[in-house]
Amino acid sequence: MNFIKFFILNGLSLFFLACGGENDPSKFFNIQLNGNKKEFQQHETINASLTNKKGYAIDSIRFSIDGEEVPLNNGQLVLNIKKLGVKMLKAHIGYEGKAVEVSKKIKVLAPSAPELYTYEIINEYPHDIKAFTQGLEFYNDTLYESTGRKGSSSIRKVDYRTGKILQKVDLDSRFFGEGITLLNDKLYQLSWQSKTGFIYNVQDFSKLDNFQYGQSKEGWGLCNNGTYLFKSDGTEKIWMLDPNTLIEQDYIQIVTNKSIFNQANELEYVEGKIYANVWQKESMMIIDAQSGAIEGVVNFGGLKDRVKKHPELDVLNGIAYNPTTKTLFVTGKNWDTLFEVRLIKKADGTL
Repeated sequence: MNFIKFFILNGLSLFFLACGGENDPSKFFNIQLNGNKKEFQQHETINASLTNKKGYAIDSIRFSIDGEEVPLNNGQLVLNIKKLGVKMLKAHIGYEGKAVEVSKKIKVLAPSAPELYTYEIINEYPHDIKAFTQGLEFYNDTLYESTGRKGSSSIRKVDYRTGKILQKVDLDSRFFGEGITLLNDKLYQLSWQSKTGFIYNVQDFSKLDNFQYGQSKEGWGLCNNGTYLFKSDGTEKIWMLDPNTLIEQDYIQIVTNKSIFNQANELEYVEGKIYANVWQKESMMIIDAQSGAIEGVVNFGGLKDRVKKHPELDVLNGIAYNPTTKTLFVTGKNWDTLFEVRLIKKADGTL
């Protein structure tokens, strides 16, 4: 019996070695970068080489990230990649008439530290103190708002100058409303943890359809650039959705020059940048919508001190850009005031 067990175990070992061990060509090569570093900056030049355990004659080698070639010149790679974050650097190797692909996980971070901004208040307007604000956006010079909490979630059309609610539809009490965005006369709204979104006719708020999330974890913030919807989900990713199919086609990762960040909440798209509330903080990020780099951080400290104090008062949340005035409007959850602000860059200020 012991001999049979020994024979079976050895047979299995030989089988697994043949499938993925000594006969697996990808085990013969490893990518070496700058003394085993794993974190780099966008546009950084790094030394790249291969360990060749079997001493095979290499015919060709090509590196790529996200399916795009990263040219190798004199043993160096320049990380001129479009999207930052955790990446797989792949080496496509030709050797002795054969081909193999090996990869190495790296982090590609922003090339510079974010700039610091403060703010100037231009105007203050009344805001519904019972609105647990989750989404805020101007469309055709009209302000739209989404509110949260189960049993009190809604979408609204608001006269921002007076705070008057012009139109309102409540969500089913099962759903916790989150971010909104408007595109081509459709209003898109997220729910938080139900993995369900809603599409409405912007004219009368009649519901056109529901949609389900794909790989994204939850529903947080929503905005658009006229082509894609951008969706935050409480992770380091901002997803890019096709507005017609609502399929999550791609994503960017939010990064600084030092780390990957995962606190983006409500979103607003402004001229190639995504403005994002930082969850539970009195601050906002300015994110490059193509790369994911945090290019600026806005300190909104002191703004909450200007609103009415009450037991339900909650954090800053809600960003809307008015293209007519070219100013930002910000508020918070259960705030009685909507602020029109202008951002001011601090001289030589970086994180």
